[in-house]
Amino acid sequence: MNTGSSEPGEAAVVADETKRDEVQREQGLGSRAPEFIKGRRLLHVSWQVCVFLVGLAVVVGGIILLPLPGPGWVIIFGGMAIWATEFVWAQLVLRWTKHKVTEAAQRALDPKVRRRNIILTTIGCVIIGVLAGVYLWKFGLAMPWKIENQ
Repeated sequence: MNTGSSEPGEAAVVADETKRDEVQREQGLGSRAPEFIKGRRLLHVSWQVCVFLVGLAVVVGGIILLPLPGPGWVIIFGGMAIWATEFVWAQLVLRWTKHKVTEAAQRALDPKVRRRNIILTTIGCVIIGVLAGVYLWKFGLAMPWKIENQ
């Protein structure tokens, strides 16, 4: 193997740097609890339970806000971020979600996709306007039920 050097230990240094890069990438996954908590099993488990419950409360709050006016998805992803401080599965889900959102944003910036979206939005608005016009022409501004009798 040609490492570009006549020194015998040079290949080992390159291999060590590669291993160090892999370790740094993998260090991003896992618990972010302080070391004194990780060192005691019972304390670490109770820390994980607390993080799970706080994240669950935030995610449930976000789910409740989905049909209501409010930033439901933002709150759900906030709960996922809380879980991701302690659980690898949440870190992987959050990483996958960030990747998909970035892909969608790049696709949305494509001129062909933007033109298509503008055309579809215009067609949808025209259809809604025509339906509203037909309703108003046929029924006027009267409500379909009788409110005055109640």
